[in-house]
Amino acid sequence: MTASRLSDRELLVELEPVAAAQLQAHERIAEEWFPHDYIPYSMGRDYDSDPWTPDQARLEGVAQVAFEVNLLTEDNLPSYHREIHQMFGHGDGAWINWVHRWTAEEGRHAIVLRDYLVVTRAMDPYEVERARMAQLQQGYDHENQGTLTGMAYVAFQELATRVSHRNTGKYSGDPVADRIMARIAKDENLHMRFYRDMLQAAMHIDPSAAVEAIVDEVIGFEMPGAGMQQFRTKSAQIANAGIYDLRIHHDDIVWPLLRHWKVFELEGLDEHAERRREELAEFLTQLDATATRFEEKRAARQARRAARDEVATG
Repeated sequence: MTASRLSDRELLVELEPVAAAQLQAHERIAEEWFPHDYIPYSMGRDYDSDPWTPDQARLEGVAQVAFEVNLLTEDNLPSYHREIHQMFGHGDGAWINWVHRWTAEEGRHAIVLRDYLVVTRAMDPYEVERARMAQLQQGYDHENQGTLTGMAYVAFQELATRVSHRNTGKYSGDPVADRIMARIAKDENLHMRFYRDMLQAAMHIDPSAAVEAIVDEVIGFEMPGAGMQQFRTKSAQIANAGIYDLRIHHDDIVWPLLRHWKVFELEGLDEHAERRREELAEFLTQLDATATRFEEKRAARQARRAARDEVATG
């Protein structure tokens, strides 16, 4: 394979055989599942004769917030399909087949999450629907839609979503919710593996361009739900609960992929890519320090809260 800089279209053509093999591997190991199998429909009752009231909520506090964020993130699938179609929808072969397969699998996630919330009355169904309308009308756009930056972003994003979903299910304290989130997380993990391995293949073609794309996405990373209403506030609540915070992002998202790609071991990078790799190392040091400060502040808040509770109950 040549190490010259290729256009996005040329790169996709070069990687088509790898994409075909990865798609076949995905189809062999992906498990068929059905959203309706995960929903306790016996709990359902009519909303017109028995309207929703807050005391019916199956989830409370941060668990509600995390489920809403995860659901609205999945709801934006039309925008994500447009994005990956623009990035990877090359020709009529493996790439476009992957795009459609990915979209079909992702579509189950919002179905099962919404059905769970509505049937169990875990949240106010009217507010959930209003939030969906607002989210989809706003849509989602990811800048720098080149092939390599796209691969890097979706690899990090799929892994982040897997961890967020899994931790949300555990935090909920509801075995039904936990089972649903564990099932979704399996899909997200397989999707991450496809993008991760495609980027690794691209690194053999142009390691310098691939490293620059990785640096761009690590430094500028945002979760796909970043544009939703009150996202900063909700993200802070989720972080304080330990569902998804900077430490998790640093330790469980960024570094596993960097190690897999051997980003800091690659040789033969051009001068610009070497500088970007140094920039990445500096950023990771800062991210680690910021994560540590957040953990320390959170621990201090928890200690103060525990002391107040002890005084109140003593």
